[in-house]
Amino acid sequence: MKEEVAANGGERLGESAWKHLIVSRDGPTVEVELHRPSARNALNAAIIKELTEVARLLRRRSDVLAVILAGGETNFSAGADLSAGEADAAVGPSKVPTLLEAREELMTGPDLCRAWEEIEAVTIAAIEGYCLGGGCAIAMACDFRIMAEGAYMRLPEIPLGMNMSWNSVPRITTLVGPSRAKRFVILGEAVDAETCVGWGMADEVTKKGEARAVSRAWAAKVSTLPPIPVRMTKEAINAQATATHLISSFADRDQFLLTSRTEDYKEGIAAFLEKRKPAFRGN
Repeated sequence: MKEEVAANGGERLGESAWKHLIVSRDGPTVEVELHRPSARNALNAAIIKELTEVARLLRRRSDVLAVILAGGETNFSAGADLSAGEADAAVGPSKVPTLLEAREELMTGPDLCRAWEEIEAVTIAAIEGYCLGGGCAIAMACDFRIMAEGAYMRLPEIPLGMNMSWNSVPRITTLVGPSRAKRFVILGEAVDAETCVGWGMADEVTKKGEARAVSRAWAAKVSTLPPIPVRMTKEAINAQATATHLISSFADRDQFLLTSRTEDYKEGIAAFLEKRKPAFRGN
């Protein structure tokens, strides 16, 4: 039986506590569902804040053994929200942020992924449909990824004139190796569920519409195991696998600041919004 999740100090993690998330609990498993259907679960500042907060509240919950992160029935997430309205809302209609302010703002993505990576319970991303950009970054920060038939992952950042940030490139490289990481990140092409499993980027392909059900079965399997060695093993593997991640990705927000001030970036975003092919010139 599902119920709202009570957090420490009496704060509630239930559905009523969130605008863009649906959070529920079934025994030792908590499900967090992205719920911004009007924008295809695109990640704006508000939903990023909520996703970070819920991950931090769940980080050391000893009564939670598994956490499932899911999108909608037809898509996981369209990635970062690039709409003009969201861009204006981020800085205000008459305020241009300083470079320092912009640099600080760009920590929200890395902070989000780190918060999900640091949850002590086992985390599982249930992916239906497309999982783009920032959606991929969050999924890569989880322990496992279950993808339905027809689902795919894609990083559109470089074809849009920017670099892939959110400290996600080392996570991708650790999972698939350098050659496939370059192919996935640089080309910006869709990688289907079967290929993701073959590369090691996902863990199982299910029938369409069953990604969440299979994720629940994985969570149930985890919940039958002794929680202390499970958590210690997750911590040990993550410590080894991510030991050099910060060293290799600490500057990716500064790389984004650089690319976001190029003419190619302006052209990439304009072409995206105008639904046309961009003409990049290397400036």
